[in-house]
Amino acid sequence: MNEGYTIKKNTQKSAKSTTPADKKLAGFTAEEKAAMKERARELKAEARTTKDKADGETSVLAAIAGMPEHDRAMAERLHAIVKVNAPAFSPKTWYGMPAYADKDGKVVCFFQCADKFKARYAQFGFNDTANLDEGAMWPVAFALKELTAVEEAKIASLVKKAAN
Repeated sequence: MNEGYTIKKNTQKSAKSTTPADKKLAGFTAEEKAAMKERARELKAEARTTKDKADGETSVLAAIAGMPEHDRAMAERLHAIVKVNAPAFSPKTWYGMPAYADKDGKVVCFFQCADKFKARYAQFGFNDTANLDEGAMWPVAFALKELTAVEEAKIASLVKKAAN
C-alpha cells in the first residue's frame, strides 16, 4: 500500500523569539512576585479573621523590624507620625509593607522601603481614599532618601489632610 514511502514525524521545534516585546511578556520581577504573594497571604488572613488595630499594629511592627536599618529608621518614624496625626487609621500590612487604613479598611497611606524593590529611594504614598485633592492635579507619592524635621512636618500635614 504505502510501499516506498516513509512517514517522518515533524520533530522541528518552534524557534523562540527574542524580540523586546517578548521580554516585556516575561513577567514580573522576583521582588514584584514576592510582594504579590505577600498580599495574597494578607488577604487570606483578613478573610479568616476580623483583624483589629492590635493585630494590624503587630503586623506593621514586624514588617518594619524586618527592614534594613536605613529603611527601618524611616518606617519607625513614619509609623509614629501617622499614629499621632491620624489616630483613627488602622495600621496593617499591604504588599508586606506598612500601611494605614480608614474605618472601612481601605488603605489611605503606605510606606514602601527602598530595599524590597532594590530602588534608589523609599516612598511614602497615598491612595485615592486620601482627601488630598487640590485643583486638577496633586502629588500622591513622595520619594524619601532621609527624614529631617522639614519632611516630617510636611508628611504630618499631609496625613492630617488625608484623614479629614
